[in-house]
Amino acid sequence: MGVEAGAQAARSRALAVLRVRSRALAVALLPAAVAVVLYAGDTTGHLVGPGWHAARWTVTPLAVLVLLAAAGIALVVARARPAVSPTVAIAEESAPDLYRMVRDLAERLDVPAPSAIALTPDCDSWLEDRTHPAHGPPPRTDRDELTGAPGAHRRTTAAPVLVIGSPFLWWMRVGELRAVLAPVVAGTGPSAHPDIAAARRFVRGLDAAVAVSSTSGRCPLTRAVCAGVGWVARLLLRSCREHAALMERGVAAAAAERAQAVDYGLRIVAQEQVGLAYAGWDRLLTRVALPAWRMGRWPSRLDAGVVAALTELSRRDRLAEGFASRLGERPACDLLEEPGTIDEAASLLAARLFHGGPAEPGPDWAPVTWQEYPEEVVDRKWRLDAARLHRVLDAQGIHHTPDPATPATAGPTLSRVLDYLATPPNTAAASAVAPAPVPADVDVDVDVESEDGESEPGTEATHTLAAALTTELAREESTAPEAKAPDTQPPPPPWDDATLPLFPLQPPRTARELLTDHVTAMVCCAAMDTAGATPGLDWLDGPTLLINGERTPDLAPGVLSLIEDGDPAPLRHWLTQAGIRPEKPLRLV
Repeated sequence: MGVEAGAQAARSRALAVLRVRSRALAVALLPAAVAVVLYAGDTTGHLVGPGWHAARWTVTPLAVLVLLAAAGIALVVARARPAVSPTVAIAEESAPDLYRMVRDLAERLDVPAPSAIALTPDCDSWLEDRTHPAHGPPPRTDRDELTGAPGAHRRTTAAPVLVIGSPFLWWMRVGELRAVLAPVVAGTGPSAHPDIAAARRFVRGLDAAVAVSSTSGRCPLTRAVCAGVGWVARLLLRSCREHAALMERGVAAAAAERAQAVDYGLRIVAQEQVGLAYAGWDRLLTRVALPAWRMGRWPSRLDAGVVAALTELSRRDRLAEGFASRLGERPACDLLEEPGTIDEAASLLAARLFHGGPAEPGPDWAPVTWQEYPEEVVDRKWRLDAARLHRVLDAQGIHHTPDPATPATAGPTLSRVLDYLATPPNTAAASAVAPAPVPADVDVDVDVESEDGESEPGTEATHTLAAALTTELAREESTAPEAKAPDTQPPPPPWDDATLPLFPLQPPRTARELLTDHVTAMVCCAAMDTAGATPGLDWLDGPTLLINGERTPDLAPGVLSLIEDGDPAPLRHWLTQAGIRPEKPLRLV
């Protein structure tokens, strides 16, 4: 370990963590030590008599119980599988240039090179220790790790895995990626110190033991034993929590200090790209990927979409000087042999982590390219939502027409929705019936109050239709067929699939949000069927409506005015300006 001040502070804190472990071991051995002293006194003739005999019979069972309990807890801590971040493994054969760059960076920093490289579908990078036996054997190569030194692999000395955010590879240039990874790779130096490595293993083992003890579905006796193990593990974690946090802070400070000599000026510029990548990644997931995931489709080129989204963002807001010249440099994804395959694997993992999708593609979970996105996702989503809205109106018995002398138009129309939501509350209440009952196992939230306790804006017709839509959508989700498991089960992942999605992007939609989405979809369907509009994709705002190749003005104010106030005038004016005929029947699925 180097002579950085942070490294010395980290080592002192690691020793403090190890002292907590030593004290716990001393407490476990104390009854046994007392028993040994009592028996030694009996054999030497110093501790004799009925009192000492009773003490020996009392302390001996206690010592045996404490030793057995300590051995059991130590076994659980040693064998419990520490949590591992879900990542996409990158073999050296699929990214030799990337591995070479990381090796050169580690050599320049005078630290051990990472043992492997993996990608995470997020805008972050870190080192992760995967030397626990439960994580499987380390990768075998002709060289020892990535340093090139011959020798057998030893799990205890394996360097941590370098995890890189996949959006960085596609958005950043090679020099920028190298500058961003410099302080991360520098962390392998302090990580290789025996005291710091031992302290980290101890803390990770305690954390894994707490997770094991909290697992449900056990018998009462096992639950009682696990509760005891969990109590001891939590007690030890509380004792070394502050020392462990300061140790990691010292490791980070030492890594940052060591990396200052490597591409320092470029790293300042690259940090701006980190924030930009995070903004584009968040917009892409929430506004573009999430609608597709909800339909059972997953975009297979999310990282390539980040480049398109950030390019559009830079054009709109002029976020960086010299943007065009920067794009002329070599992108970091060129360090991969098959970037498309890696992008697809990272996109599927992102769908699992942020939405909870299946692990493998299937009939109800198919990939979609960006060229197919408007037709396969946008158009299909709008027509499905519009069809659901009309099914709910049919189930509610709502057949309102603007003129009683005019018969109802055959087929679903936008006018039907406009007329119903524009109907005064007393008329809507008289024409609507109660929503159909929901199955007992379906959890539906039809609360029309906002978070501060006030009623959500909207007419009585709005609330009735929103509640019915929520009920219908919950029924569809509860009756959807489950994906069939493949005949050959893959090995279990190092995380628990029952907890997916690990990082949900948005909370469940409220009834009013669902109604807004469905009315908007109805307007878009009318525009496509009566005004020749086409669905499009805006990289920053998601699905968009195009008329003659141009994006139409925002229709959200008109839809909100209709839903909240029952006033169709703004939306009808928008329809007239766009040349949309709301009375014409629509083609729905």
